[in-house]
Amino acid sequence: MTNAKADKAGKKAGSGDEEGSVQHKRPDLPRVIAVANQKGGVGKTTTAVNLGASLAEMGYRVLVIDLDPQGNATTGLGVDARNFEQSMYDVMMRETPLEDCIEPTSMKNLFVAPATIDLAGAEIELVPMFSRELRLRRAIEPVLEDFDFVLIDCPPSLGLITVNGLAAAREVLVPIQCEYYALEGLGQLLRNVHLVQTNLNSGLEVTTIVLTMYDARTKLADQVASEVREHFGARVCRNVVPRTVRISEAPSFGQPITVFDPTSRGAIAYRELAKEVSGG
Repeated sequence: MTNAKADKAGKKAGSGDEEGSVQHKRPDLPRVIAVANQKGGVGKTTTAVNLGASLAEMGYRVLVIDLDPQGNATTGLGVDARNFEQSMYDVMMRETPLEDCIEPTSMKNLFVAPATIDLAGAEIELVPMFSRELRLRRAIEPVLEDFDFVLIDCPPSLGLITVNGLAAAREVLVPIQCEYYALEGLGQLLRNVHLVQTNLNSGLEVTTIVLTMYDARTKLADQVASEVREHFGARVCRNVVPRTVRISEAPSFGQPITVFDPTSRGAIAYRELAKEVSGG
């Protein structure tokens, strides 16, 4: 990627140590954040795509790494599988430089490392490989200085691909939907994060919990939100993501909600979330 460091000037100055802007001090840039929850349908990819787009809109340089074989973050950012030759499969399995597979999106400052269905096989192919849990971390290191935020969209499982995502990240962002069984399976995710901390990545931390699919008309949403806040305290973002039709429609047009419907409730929610996550 050429001129990858362009537009970096002045970003760090605005990265947000303003008093009171967030619940606790945010880490320095660049930040590598794994978006993870092994429960499917919680808004993981939606959050990776729209948070990434909102951060890019703020002027940060953002890379979304799609580690899900379904490739929803790739298509959700308007990148067609027919238009690229290298994908995250090549990075993970063939040690192709990550730089060679990064694709620009239609948004300034926003890039994606795409996934294809080939990644589904990588879960098994990785098993006999040497240092199999650290392949992504090694791939990210050479491009880190080119970006302010790297968001890793992990698959909805706790296999080797997700472990690679956690081993490469410095932070974990967990989307939790405001519905029944919201906290189901979360204990297992936190245990896995702890295992990765102990064995592979001592600096890893669950820094951010995002409440998604919030429906203000229901008592249940409030109950779940209260329960999650009680469990995780200051790590839970103040801003919640509402359940809206427009957020659901945006991926089929290959656009983040901030582009698809910039004034919608969903777009506003993700912009506020980006401010909170970035601390700016």
